[in-house]
Amino acid sequence: MAKQDKETYDSYEKDVYDNPPAGPMGVHRGARSAASRAMPYVIVIIVALLAGLLFWGVYSGEINNLKMPWSSQESPTTSSAEKSKSGESKSKSQSDSASGNKTDASNAGSSTDSQQNDQNTDQNADQNAEQADNATAQQVVNTGTEVRVVNATNITGYAQSKADVLVQAGYTSVSASNPTGNVPSQTVVWYQNETDKATAENVAQTLGISNVQQSDGLVTPIVVVLLD
Repeated sequence: MAKQDKETYDSYEKDVYDNPPAGPMGVHRGARSAASRAMPYVIVIIVALLAGLLFWGVYSGEINNLKMPWSSQESPTTSSAEKSKSGESKSKSQSDSASGNKTDASNAGSSTDSQQNDQNTDQNADQNAEQADNATAQQVVNTGTEVRVVNATNITGYAQSKADVLVQAGYTSVSASNPTGNVPSQTVVWYQNETDKATAENVAQTLGISNVQQSDGLVTPIVVVLLD
């Protein structure tokens, strides 16, 4: 039998799906705010800016000068280490300078002492030279000195012959005599004082005598004792 009545929405029984709750449910969401809609664009812009800054920093080298938060604590440590090294270097430099000054002062003192020693040596040499000159001046051969020739041999006229040799050598005060008292064991030339030493040595050389001695108690400045 054909249906004469047209089926409509109202022809069906009502169920739970015909009474939906108020507001959006499931995939049906309400309208979003303008801030939430603009947030993705803002994030994209920020990421693009950061990428551009990173590229510029790498390309220009400025990224090496970028200080990270964790590097701020290392910097004072590095600075302190550098200051410590600088202080040690300065201390070492000052120590070396002080050591160099002490060495220079020591060298200067040594040089001064050496100069003083040289001056003292020169002065002593001058004094010794003066004394030698004085001694030489005092020990000049004096042919006018009195000389007595004693004949202690058995040869008659031996003392006179030697006296004549001295006279011929330029001596002006020569006498010959015989021995009185003790005589030495060998031929000798005696002299009285140091001032007569040079003359006594000249007399001994003239007569060929090698034995020259100083003797106390002489009456004549120079005495020649002749023995066999």
